[in-house]
Amino acid sequence: MKKKIVYSLGLIGFIGLGIWTCMSPTSVDSLYVPAVYATAFGLLPPLVAITLALITKEVYSSLFVGIVTGALLYSNGNLFLGLTTMLFHEEGGLIFKVSSSSNTCILVFVTVLGILVALMNKAGGSYAFGDWCAKHIRTRKGAQFMTMLLGVLIFVDDGFNCMTVGNVMRSVTDRFNVSRAKLAYLLDATAAPICIIAPVSSWAAAVTYSVPEELHINGFSMFLRTIPYNFYSLTTLLMMALIIFFNIDFGLMKVHEDNAKKGDIFTTPGRPFKDSDEQKANPKGKVIDLVLPVFVLIVISILCMIYTGGYFEGASLIDAFGNCNAAYALVMSSVVTLIFTFILYNIREVISFKEFMECLPAGFRSMCEPMIILIMAWNLSGMTNLLGANIFIHDFVEGYAGNFKMFLPAIIFLVSVFLSFSTGTSWGTFSILIPIVCNVFAGNYEMLVISIAACLSGSVCGDHCSPISDTTIMSSAGAHCEHFNHVSTQLPYAITAAIISFIGYILAGIAGYTTNSTIAILSLPVTLAFMAVSLFILNKKYKVD
Repeated sequence: MKKKIVYSLGLIGFIGLGIWTCMSPTSVDSLYVPAVYATAFGLLPPLVAITLALITKEVYSSLFVGIVTGALLYSNGNLFLGLTTMLFHEEGGLIFKVSSSSNTCILVFVTVLGILVALMNKAGGSYAFGDWCAKHIRTRKGAQFMTMLLGVLIFVDDGFNCMTVGNVMRSVTDRFNVSRAKLAYLLDATAAPICIIAPVSSWAAAVTYSVPEELHINGFSMFLRTIPYNFYSLTTLLMMALIIFFNIDFGLMKVHEDNAKKGDIFTTPGRPFKDSDEQKANPKGKVIDLVLPVFVLIVISILCMIYTGGYFEGASLIDAFGNCNAAYALVMSSVVTLIFTFILYNIREVISFKEFMECLPAGFRSMCEPMIILIMAWNLSGMTNLLGANIFIHDFVEGYAGNFKMFLPAIIFLVSVFLSFSTGTSWGTFSILIPIVCNVFAGNYEMLVISIAACLSGSVCGDHCSPISDTTIMSSAGAHCEHFNHVSTQLPYAITAAIISFIGYILAGIAGYTTNSTIAILSLPVTLAFMAVSLFILNKKYKVD
């Protein structure tokens, strides 16, 4: 009965929108501006999608409703205009987003990586690596620490980090009954948080070139100064290490981990990537069949990044990373690695040519789910941008920042978290907010550093929490975990780190505004101490006998 009522109301609403459409214009000119442009309504589409995802535990329909909401807001309720906007708009439509060169590169990279994983499984490399780890890693803690270590070592790019480490360590963590949700958290917690504090990464380059040139400040030096104040990233890394060492699990993660210890590493019925998870022992497979392709992929990725940045044409290493095209580099490196893997497996005769070719469509099929989510997330982000959400945030911060300069780092952190969470992009968030911060604190270098660090930290935090973030989606894919399971289990951990970081920025802002840098830098050990104490309390509450 309830379903019939809901369907009836939906039909009535659809007919009403159809009548409205007939009374509304069906085309726009170049000067067209939606009625809600640059208002708080610009953030409604992602909020609708995120809320529905948390309520329904279903990602595809939630993203679709969010996209439709954005399209209708942009078209002022005109169904035909909303449909054409959603599909064909040159700045945010689905076709535009898919045909964007950088987005297409990410889809190709994810596909090729799926093929590489299928090949490693077929050749027995993943199985052999699991056997090796079983002999050298004897505990669940060891498996988790190894995952964390690999995540820290692969600091070049967050998406590359998630997919590579997940595919390498998944079979190992499965053997020690680590839940897929916990693996996804470990991947996500060592992706953006480590990239944003690594001087040699695509993220460092993006931050460096976000500092306005008219300030005559060395952007890279500014980035280096922000590292000790990047509280969310540093507290997340500390939190992850302490959680592993003291076996602390809380929230929904504890449910997943308790079930995993009993043999159920999924908890929920869904089994994403089921076919690619099935590994059979190949007597010819060796550890080198996994380690060597991964090593080649990492090295070639770095070389391709500095190549696209002009390093071999005379540019410095820093400038090369600053000007690199990470998306192009990942495609180039993945294709080169695929060719290398073909030659390696052919020489070693671990799989036949036919088996190699069979892995191509198998790898593609295994990555269809994350690619669909990525495409819909990009479309949703496009609708949000068309509504001027970035302009609304810009005006909000610029209008209220001057009255709370002492607490601005904490305010900037919260605004960055909200914007990054809503849009699913950390790069877009700090590229909007860094110029504003620079204008507010142009005369106070220490507060400028702390505030930019708060912006970066909040951007990573929001990206970490957001179910529509590329990194979150790729972490789920790398762990072969249900996307909703990853988001719901990670949120309590991320929120804990966010609260402690917020307190840290209050302390840093007060110290930086009233004293000097020597006192302000003490806010880092105080913040880390807060994290340790908080986890100690949680350990007491959720202590495992």
